[in-house]
Amino acid sequence: MTRTSTAPTSAARPRRPARSSKTPGTGRPVAGTLAVAGYVVMIVPILFVVATAFTGGRTLTFPPQGFSLQWFEKAVTYAPFTGALVSSLQLAVLATVIALAVGVPVTLAIHRGRLPGKGLIEGMFLSPLIVPELVVGLALYQQLMIGFGLANFPTLLIGHTALMMPYAVRVTGASLALADPSLEEAARGLGASPVRAFFTVTLPLLRPGIFSAALLSFVTSFNNVPLSLLLQSRDFRTLPVTMLDYVQQSYDPMVAAMATLILAATVVVAVVAERTVGFAKIFGGINK
Repeated sequence: MTRTSTAPTSAARPRRPARSSKTPGTGRPVAGTLAVAGYVVMIVPILFVVATAFTGGRTLTFPPQGFSLQWFEKAVTYAPFTGALVSSLQLAVLATVIALAVGVPVTLAIHRGRLPGKGLIEGMFLSPLIVPELVVGLALYQQLMIGFGLANFPTLLIGHTALMMPYAVRVTGASLALADPSLEEAARGLGASPVRAFFTVTLPLLRPGIFSAALLSFVTSFNNVPLSLLLQSRDFRTLPVTMLDYVQQSYDPMVAAMATLILAATVVVAVVAERTVGFAKIFGGINK
Protein backbone atom coordinates (compact mmCIF):
# COMPACT_ATOMS: atom_id res chain seq x y z
CA MET A 1 0.00 0.00 0.00
CA THR A 2 1.36 3.40 -0.95
CA ARG A 3 0.86 6.45 1.23
CA THR A 4 -0.70 9.55 -0.23
CA SER A 5 0.83 12.79 0.88
CA THR A 6 -1.55 15.23 2.56
CA ALA A 7 0.83 18.22 2.44
CA PRO A 8 -0.51 21.06 0.32
CA THR A 9 1.21 21.57 -2.96
CA SER A 10 2.80 24.81 -3.92
CA ALA A 11 0.03 25.44 -6.46
CA ALA A 12 -2.64 25.25 -3.75
CA ARG A 13 -0.94 27.72 -1.43
CA PRO A 14 -2.39 31.26 -1.49
CA ARG A 15 -0.09 33.71 -3.15
CA ARG A 16 0.91 36.87 -1.39
CA PRO A 17 0.16 40.08 -3.20
CA ALA A 18 3.19 41.49 -4.90
CA ARG A 19 4.65 44.55 -3.24
CA SER A 20 4.59 47.69 -5.25
CA SER A 21 8.01 48.94 -6.15
CA LYS A 22 6.82 52.56 -6.16
CA THR A 23 7.27 54.62 -3.05
CA PRO A 24 4.44 56.91 -1.90
CA GLY A 25 4.41 60.16 -3.79
CA THR A 26 6.60 59.03 -6.70
CA GLY A 27 3.57 58.32 -8.88
CA ARG A 28 2.30 61.91 -8.70
CA PRO A 29 5.14 64.20 -9.75
CA VAL A 30 2.84 66.45 -11.78
CA ALA A 31 0.52 67.10 -8.84
CA GLY A 32 3.45 67.86 -6.56
CA THR A 33 4.97 70.25 -9.10
CA LEU A 34 1.66 72.07 -9.55
CA ALA A 35 1.24 72.35 -5.78
CA VAL A 36 4.70 73.88 -5.39
CA ALA A 37 4.03 76.26 -8.28
CA GLY A 38 0.75 77.32 -6.68
CA TYR A 39 2.45 78.09 -3.36
CA VAL A 40 5.12 80.10 -5.17
CA VAL A 41 2.55 82.13 -7.10
CA MET A 42 0.62 82.93 -3.90
CA ILE A 43 3.50 83.58 -1.50
CA VAL A 44 6.17 85.34 -3.59
CA PRO A 45 4.08 88.48 -4.33
CA ILE A 46 3.27 88.77 -0.63
CA LEU A 47 6.97 88.59 0.21
CA PHE A 48 7.66 91.37 -2.31
CA VAL A 49 5.05 93.61 -0.65
CA VAL A 50 6.38 92.92 2.85
CA ALA A 51 9.96 93.60 1.79
CA THR A 52 8.94 96.84 0.08
CA ALA A 53 7.23 98.06 3.26
CA PHE A 54 10.61 98.18 5.04
CA THR A 55 12.36 100.19 2.35
CA GLY A 56 14.15 103.42 3.09
CA GLY A 57 13.33 104.84 -0.33
CA ARG A 58 10.40 106.97 -1.37
CA THR A 59 8.91 104.77 -4.10
CA LEU A 60 7.65 101.20 -4.49
CA THR A 61 10.80 99.53 -5.79
CA PHE A 62 12.29 96.09 -5.37
CA PRO A 63 14.82 95.30 -4.01
CA PRO A 64 14.26 97.74 -1.14
CA GLN A 65 16.54 100.76 -0.83
CA GLY A 66 17.87 100.28 2.68
CA PHE A 67 15.88 99.48 5.82
CA SER A 68 13.48 101.81 7.59
CA LEU A 69 10.25 101.78 9.62
CA GLN A 70 9.20 105.25 8.51
CA TRP A 71 6.35 104.03 6.30
CA PHE A 72 4.74 102.09 9.14
CA GLU A 73 4.73 105.23 11.27
CA LYS A 74 3.18 107.23 8.43
CA ALA A 75 0.58 104.54 7.75
CA VAL A 76 -0.73 104.40 11.32
CA THR A 77 -0.88 108.21 11.56
CA TYR A 78 -2.48 108.86 8.15
CA ALA A 79 -6.00 110.14 8.92
CA PRO A 80 -7.84 108.61 5.91
CA PHE A 81 -6.41 105.17 6.74
CA THR A 82 -7.28 105.33 10.44
CA GLY A 83 -10.82 106.58 9.75
CA ALA A 84 -11.40 103.92 7.12
CA LEU A 85 -10.02 101.29 9.50
CA VAL A 86 -12.65 102.17 12.10
CA SER A 87 -15.38 102.04 9.43
CA SER A 88 -14.21 98.63 8.18
CA LEU A 89 -14.13 97.24 11.72
CA GLN A 90 -17.66 98.47 12.43
CA LEU A 91 -19.02 97.05 9.19
CA ALA A 92 -17.27 93.69 9.58
CA VAL A 93 -18.44 93.24 13.18
CA LEU A 94 -22.07 94.13 12.41
CA ALA A 95 -22.19 91.94 9.29
CA THR A 96 -20.65 89.00 11.15
CA VAL A 97 -23.07 89.26 14.09
CA ILE A 98 -26.13 89.47 11.82
CA ALA A 99 -24.92 86.62 9.62
CA LEU A 100 -24.41 84.36 12.63
CA ALA A 101 -27.75 85.39 14.17
CA VAL A 102 -29.49 84.24 10.99
CA GLY A 103 -27.14 81.44 9.95
CA VAL A 104 -27.08 79.44 13.19
CA PRO A 105 -30.89 78.94 13.38
CA VAL A 106 -30.92 78.09 9.67
CA THR A 107 -28.20 75.50 10.25
CA LEU A 108 -30.16 73.93 13.10
CA ALA A 109 -33.30 73.84 10.97
CA ILE A 110 -31.46 72.17 8.09
CA HIS A 111 -29.62 69.54 10.13
CA ARG A 112 -32.03 68.93 13.00
CA GLY A 113 -35.40 70.02 11.68
CA ARG A 114 -37.89 68.37 9.38
CA LEU A 115 -38.05 70.99 6.69
CA PRO A 116 -39.13 70.03 3.18
CA GLY A 117 -36.54 70.87 0.53
CA LYS A 118 -33.54 71.14 2.85
CA GLY A 119 -31.11 70.93 -0.04
CA LEU A 120 -32.82 73.82 -1.84
CA ILE A 121 -32.79 75.98 1.29
CA GLU A 122 -29.13 75.26 1.96
CA GLY A 123 -28.26 75.97 -1.67
CA MET A 124 -30.03 79.32 -1.45
CA PHE A 125 -27.94 80.37 1.54
CA LEU A 126 -24.74 79.14 -0.15
CA SER A 127 -25.50 80.89 -3.45
CA PRO A 128 -23.51 84.09 -2.62
CA LEU A 129 -20.36 81.99 -3.06
CA ILE A 130 -21.30 81.39 -6.70
CA VAL A 131 -22.75 84.74 -7.76
CA PRO A 132 -20.03 87.35 -8.51
CA GLU A 133 -19.85 90.14 -5.96
CA LEU A 134 -20.15 92.81 -8.62
CA VAL A 135 -23.48 91.32 -9.69
CA VAL A 136 -24.69 91.27 -6.07
CA GLY A 137 -23.59 94.86 -5.55
CA LEU A 138 -25.24 96.07 -8.75
CA ALA A 139 -28.50 94.30 -7.85
CA LEU A 140 -28.52 95.82 -4.36
CA TYR A 141 -27.76 99.25 -5.79
CA GLN A 142 -30.62 99.09 -8.28
CA GLN A 143 -33.22 97.49 -6.02
CA LEU A 144 -32.51 99.00 -2.60
CA MET A 145 -30.80 102.31 -3.20
CA ILE A 146 -32.57 103.40 -6.38
CA GLY A 147 -35.83 101.47 -6.01
CA PHE A 148 -36.48 101.94 -2.27
CA GLY A 149 -34.23 104.93 -1.55
CA LEU A 150 -32.21 103.10 1.11
CA ALA A 151 -29.04 104.80 2.35
CA ASN A 152 -25.55 103.59 1.50
CA PHE A 153 -24.60 102.11 4.85
CA PRO A 154 -27.71 99.89 5.34
CA THR A 155 -27.37 98.66 1.76
CA LEU A 156 -23.68 97.94 2.26
CA LEU A 157 -24.45 96.12 5.51
CA ILE A 158 -27.08 93.96 3.81
CA GLY A 159 -24.64 93.12 1.03
CA HIS A 160 -21.84 92.14 3.41
CA THR A 161 -24.24 90.09 5.52
CA ALA A 162 -25.38 88.21 2.42
CA LEU A 163 -21.77 87.45 1.52
CA MET A 164 -21.08 86.17 5.04
CA MET A 165 -24.12 83.89 5.14
CA PRO A 166 -22.43 80.88 3.42
CA TYR A 167 -19.68 80.84 6.05
CA ALA A 168 -22.20 80.95 8.89
CA VAL A 169 -24.29 78.11 7.44
CA ARG A 170 -21.57 75.87 6.03
CA VAL A 171 -18.93 76.06 8.77
CA THR A 172 -21.48 75.91 11.58
CA GLY A 173 -23.13 72.99 9.81
CA ALA A 174 -19.79 71.18 9.68
CA SER A 175 -19.40 71.60 13.43
CA LEU A 176 -22.95 70.34 13.97
CA ALA A 177 -22.31 67.34 11.73
CA LEU A 178 -19.39 66.33 13.96
CA ALA A 179 -21.56 66.51 17.09
CA ASP A 180 -23.29 63.44 18.51
CA PRO A 181 -27.10 63.83 18.26
CA SER A 182 -27.57 61.37 21.13
CA LEU A 183 -26.34 64.03 23.56
CA GLU A 184 -29.24 66.29 22.68
CA GLU A 185 -31.67 63.39 22.85
CA ALA A 186 -30.33 62.46 26.28
CA ALA A 187 -30.82 66.01 27.53
CA ARG A 188 -34.39 66.07 26.22
CA GLY A 189 -35.01 62.64 27.74
CA LEU A 190 -33.88 63.88 31.15
CA GLY A 191 -36.54 66.57 31.09
CA ALA A 192 -34.68 69.56 29.63
CA SER A 193 -36.76 71.95 27.58
CA PRO A 194 -35.73 72.64 23.96
CA VAL A 195 -34.34 76.04 24.94
CA ARG A 196 -32.34 74.65 27.87
CA ALA A 197 -31.07 71.74 25.80
CA PHE A 198 -29.87 74.20 23.16
CA PHE A 199 -27.94 76.42 25.59
CA THR A 200 -26.51 73.60 27.72
CA VAL A 201 -25.75 70.95 25.08
CA THR A 202 -26.09 72.15 21.48
CA LEU A 203 -24.48 75.58 21.82
CA PRO A 204 -21.27 74.26 23.45
CA LEU A 205 -21.01 71.73 20.62
CA LEU A 206 -21.44 74.50 18.05
CA ARG A 207 -19.02 76.91 19.72
CA PRO A 208 -15.92 75.93 17.66
CA GLY A 209 -17.88 76.18 14.42
CA ILE A 210 -19.43 79.50 15.39
CA PHE A 211 -16.03 80.91 16.30
CA SER A 212 -14.50 79.70 13.03
CA ALA A 213 -17.41 81.06 10.99
CA ALA A 214 -17.17 84.40 12.79
CA LEU A 215 -13.46 84.67 12.07
CA LEU A 216 -13.84 83.79 8.39
CA SER A 217 -16.77 86.17 8.01
CA PHE A 218 -14.96 89.02 9.70
CA VAL A 219 -11.81 88.64 7.60
CA THR A 220 -13.80 88.33 4.37
CA SER A 221 -15.92 91.38 5.14
CA PHE A 222 -12.93 93.43 6.25
CA ASN A 223 -10.98 92.70 3.04
CA ASN A 224 -13.90 93.05 0.64
CA VAL A 225 -13.37 95.43 -2.27
CA PRO A 226 -15.90 94.88 -5.12
CA LEU A 227 -19.08 95.22 -3.07
CA SER A 228 -17.73 98.05 -0.92
CA LEU A 229 -16.52 99.91 -3.99
CA LEU A 230 -20.03 99.95 -5.46
CA LEU A 231 -22.08 100.70 -2.35
CA GLN A 232 -20.00 102.92 -0.08
CA SER A 233 -20.45 106.67 0.18
CA ARG A 234 -18.13 109.63 0.72
CA ASP A 235 -18.93 109.70 4.42
CA PHE A 236 -18.37 105.97 4.94
CA ARG A 237 -15.34 104.41 3.28
CA THR A 238 -13.73 101.07 4.01
CA LEU A 239 -9.99 100.58 4.38
CA PRO A 240 -9.34 98.36 1.32
CA VAL A 241 -11.10 100.83 -1.00
CA THR A 242 -9.28 103.76 0.60
CA MET A 243 -5.97 101.98 0.04
CA LEU A 244 -6.96 101.34 -3.58
CA ASP A 245 -7.72 105.02 -4.08
CA TYR A 246 -4.39 105.96 -2.51
CA VAL A 247 -2.45 103.69 -4.86
CA GLN A 248 -4.07 105.42 -7.83
CA GLN A 249 -2.86 108.81 -6.58
CA SER A 250 0.50 108.06 -4.97
CA TYR A 251 3.32 105.58 -5.49
CA ASP A 252 5.02 105.55 -2.09
CA PRO A 253 5.39 102.42 0.11
CA MET A 254 2.82 103.53 2.73
CA VAL A 255 0.18 101.21 1.24
CA ALA A 256 2.65 98.32 1.43
CA ALA A 257 3.24 99.11 5.10
CA MET A 258 -0.49 99.13 5.88
CA ALA A 259 -0.97 95.89 3.93
CA THR A 260 1.84 94.30 5.95
CA LEU A 261 0.21 95.35 9.22
CA ILE A 262 -3.12 93.86 8.11
CA LEU A 263 -1.39 90.65 7.03
CA ALA A 264 0.43 90.36 10.35
CA ALA A 265 -2.79 90.90 12.32
CA THR A 266 -4.58 88.27 10.22
CA VAL A 267 -1.81 85.72 10.76
CA VAL A 268 -1.80 86.33 14.52
CA VAL A 269 -5.57 85.90 14.76
CA ALA A 270 -5.44 82.74 12.63
CA VAL A 271 -2.69 81.19 14.77
CA VAL A 272 -4.50 81.99 18.00
CA ALA A 273 -7.73 80.56 16.60
CA GLU A 274 -5.98 77.39 15.46
CA ARG A 275 -4.45 76.89 18.90
CA THR A 276 -7.71 77.53 20.76
CA VAL A 277 -10.35 76.10 18.39
CA GLY A 278 -8.59 74.00 15.76
CA PHE A 279 -9.55 74.80 12.17
CA ALA A 280 -8.48 71.38 10.91
CA LYS A 281 -11.12 69.63 13.00
CA ILE A 282 -13.90 71.97 11.94
CA PHE A 283 -13.04 72.09 8.25
CA GLY A 284 -12.51 68.36 8.20
CA GLY A 285 -16.24 67.93 8.81
CA ILE A 286 -17.26 70.08 5.86
CA ASN A 287 -16.71 67.24 3.40
CA LYS A 288 -18.61 64.73 5.51
